[in-house]
Amino acid sequence: MTSVHGSLVDIPTPDGTADAYLAHPDDGAPHPAVLFYMDGFGLRPHLKSMADRLAAAGYTVLVPNVFYRYSPAPVVDLPDFINPAERPEIIQALRPAAEALTPEAAMRDAAVYLDWLSESALTTDGPAGVTGYCMGAGLALRTVGTYPDRIAAAAGFHGAYLATEAPNSPHLLAEHITAEVYFGHADQDSTNPAEQIDRLEKALTEAGVRHRTETYEGAHHGFTQADTAMYGAEATERHWEALLDLLNRTFP
Repeated sequence: MTSVHGSLVDIPTPDGTADAYLAHPDDGAPHPAVLFYMDGFGLRPHLKSMADRLAAAGYTVLVPNVFYRYSPAPVVDLPDFINPAERPEIIQALRPAAEALTPEAAMRDAAVYLDWLSESALTTDGPAGVTGYCMGAGLALRTVGTYPDRIAAAAGFHGAYLATEAPNSPHLLAEHITAEVYFGHADQDSTNPAEQIDRLEKALTEAGVRHRTETYEGAHHGFTQADTAMYGAEATERHWEALLDLLNRTFP
């Protein structure tokens, strides 16, 4: 495995300072940039370990705390392992931070994150990749549809509310997407029911987007998060295979 360097960085935005985690191969060379959107529990050790694994595959990975307007990470105190009994209380505590992140604010931030990555000596020239988890999958979809010339590949896993009937649902940006995209859905996921999976697939197909969507049988919402009870080892490894296949083909 490639040796990886990880560090905390601060990124100035029009609305404050976003704290973030940066991981990259420890060789001093530039590598393709990947914007990594967190899940709803936020920037924490497990997400840093995921970023490190992606960096070890040859990428410079930025994981911003998208809740920075509310608080630096961790936004709330989190246990080392999030069990089902604690989960509702934690989600309720995080709700104000999530509600403060409007689509408009998130996309202002996305431009800043992409600028920061493009200006870094640790990234190669050209468009970036983006991946996201849970709420981050929606942010990834929104970002690739808002900044199509800046994203070459996008992925999302166990995404939440990707294709609702709301007038600002992220799937409505499909017509603008020029990147190749991949979505790995959980079939045991109340935040992304079958009708929304079908709606997203239809939007991507009708827009002519190069894409692949898969539903992971037996997987729960949050299946990549090993510090929660929703974790599924088999589904997580399948996610890594799909994500790295997409990125490695896009950034050979």
